[in-house]
Formats: sequence, C-alpha cells, structure tokens
Amino acid sequence: MKIHKEGRKILFFTLLILIVLNLLLYNFNAVNNTFNKIFSAVSAILFLLILQFFRSPYRNLLLHEDLLVAPADGKVVVIEEVEETEYFKDKRKQISIFMSPINVHVTRNPISGIVTYFKYHPGNYFVAWHPKSSTQNERTSVVVESTAGPEVLFRQIAGAMARRIVWYVSEGDEVSQGEEFGFIKFGSRVDVFVPLDTDIKVQLGQKTKGGQTVIAQLKTAPPTLFG
Repeated sequence: MKIHKEGRKILFFTLLILIVLNLLLYNFNAVNNTFNKIFSAVSAILFLLILQFFRSPYRNLLLHEDLLVAPADGKVVVIEEVEETEYFKDKRKQISIFMSPINVHVTRNPISGIVTYFKYHPGNYFVAWHPKSSTQNERTSVVVESTAGPEVLFRQIAGAMARRIVWYVSEGDEVSQGEEFGFIKFGSRVDVFVPLDTDIKVQLGQKTKGGQTVIAQLKTAPPTLFG
C-alpha cells in the first residue's frame, strides 16, 4: 500500500491546517477541554478519511490481449446496449463501474494498445448514477486500438463529489493493460464501450478490482496456422 502522488500535497496541507487549528484551540480555549478533545477526534477522523481516498494498493495485474480488466475499483451499475455518439457513432455495449468515496480512485487501462483518440470535456457534476452524467458531466474519453484488434473506449466521469479528473495519456501513446491512465479525486465512475459481439464477464451489482477483475472478452479472429 502506498499514498498516490495526487494526494500527497492535499494530505500535507490538510494535516498542517488541522495541527495549527488544534494547537490554537489548546492554547486559547484551554478552559473548554472537552470541546478541544472532540475537535481533535474529529480532526483525526477527517484526516484518515482523506488518507483512504488517496491510497494506492499494489496489485498483481492480469494481462491478456483479448480480455478487458476493470478500469477501477467499484461496483458494476450499468450493462446495456447503447448508441455511442462521441467517437464510434454506432451501437456498443456499455459497462459502467461506480466508484464510491471509500473505493480506490486510481483508474487503469482495461486493455493494452495504442491511444487513437483522447478528449477532455468540461461539464456538470450530476451524481454519478444520473443518466445524464455520461454525456454532460466533466469527463475524459480515451479510445485504445487494442493489440487484439478492436477499439475500446473508456471514459472517466466526475460526479457530485469528484471535482478533479487527472489523466496521464495522450493520442499516440502506447499503453499497457492494468497500468494507471488517470485518477478521479474523491470517486465517481468509469464507462467502457466495447463492440456488440463482446462477451461480458460481469453482472450488475458485482464488485470489481481495477487491473484484476475480468469484465469482458473481445471477439477476435481465430489464430492462423502461424499464429
């Protein structure tokens, strides 16, 4: 377990502010010791909550060219056929994973390949399960041409609490399955769009672990005699 780089500055300044506030209380409000103790306890709980937002556990990553792994820790909240209007402009299967505030907020490449499309969209902050969040919230869209052949689109989506999306990829990058492609501060959701003939391996309500849980298998042409 380590603390993700996106949280180190926030944690440092949060700890500094809480220490200063507690020292001021104990120096200038010494007569109200009960209140000071309660404030100290609340400060400790607040810091621990923020600390767990930015944890980044070590993972044994699953690597296979035609399998998609979960891009995030969370719960599967959508599995449906939809019209993808931004890039493919046709029907795709959508898998959505909701990240609660207690989940790990690292987002990972579901598959290896080359980034053929990237776009950041400023937007609103509807709650992540709102139907409009996928197309109207602040979000990033990444398309990877997988080493197995088909293109896969995955999208970071900010929610009511998540007001900061971070990404580490750009068009033309070669990405590896399971590696970090971004971070959503304080959670939200990730959508994945795959071809209609993709075999979905998860169910609604299932918990996922980023980089480990297999969520789908792409349909690829059978290997030739020479591989």
